[in-house]
Amino acid sequence: MSESPRQVTVTSLRKLKEQGERFACLTAYDASFAAVLDDAGIDMILVGDSLGMVIQGRSTTLPVTLDEMVYHTRAVSRGTRRALVMADLPFMSYASVPQALDSAARLMKEGGAQAVKLEAGGDAVAIVEQLARHGIPVCGHLGLAPQSVHKLGGYRVQGREHAAAEAMLADARAMEQAGADLLLLESVPAGLAERISRAVSVPVIGIGAGPACDAQILVLYDLLGISMGKRPRFSMDFLQALSGSEAISVRAAVAAFVQAVKDGSFPAAEHTFT
Repeated sequence: MSESPRQVTVTSLRKLKEQGERFACLTAYDASFAAVLDDAGIDMILVGDSLGMVIQGRSTTLPVTLDEMVYHTRAVSRGTRRALVMADLPFMSYASVPQALDSAARLMKEGGAQAVKLEAGGDAVAIVEQLARHGIPVCGHLGLAPQSVHKLGGYRVQGREHAAAEAMLADARAMEQAGADLLLLESVPAGLAERISRAVSVPVIGIGAGPACDAQILVLYDLLGISMGKRPRFSMDFLQALSGSEAISVRAAVAAFVQAVKDGSFPAAEHTFT
């Protein structure tokens, strides 16, 4: 009888950072895709509120409800054996500490999530502190915050100005001190992302944040070239990249992404902001 694969945890991801080993993450929203990602070697699956755009066809993530997040997280958890499953706390589901605790508890108890992610604005540090105190693994999302798209005036690179960069670095340190187990940087200049990755001991996951992060994540549908609208600059169609190969499949595309993250060939210069 073959041994069951060893479960990825926030502790094992931190060990990878300490050893200087990169790891790969992708989004998923159902059991079938989750099983493919898990089999192809993905270390962490994010059930993102991006489902509002790639699954529901909405223009932003804001309409996604907690009930919908619980539903999709439950489905992904059923298809996953090894990868750590992390779920987004959707817009206005963590406006206070009690609400954040209730929302995170639902994602873990009903959905089977092993960690939750929240966008780090407002009282996020206090919320992270309380979530961590209650044994809930947390990822703080810095940089471009899709839930604040209207406040930001669009999907724009964050942290290019000196003051904004210093504030983001301070936020990263504050999130770690509050008990965050992971950080995610979205649409951040590569140099700033490298500073943040070196300044904190927790793993830093990048999406449009350059090659110096400890891990990379993409939206699965971008990786497969099936997203609606324009594909983000920081993503890559790994399925198309297999053109001419003898083995063209979703699993092969995901495995190619895993390898490219681990060997440092992705993200390349064309996927990076300065």
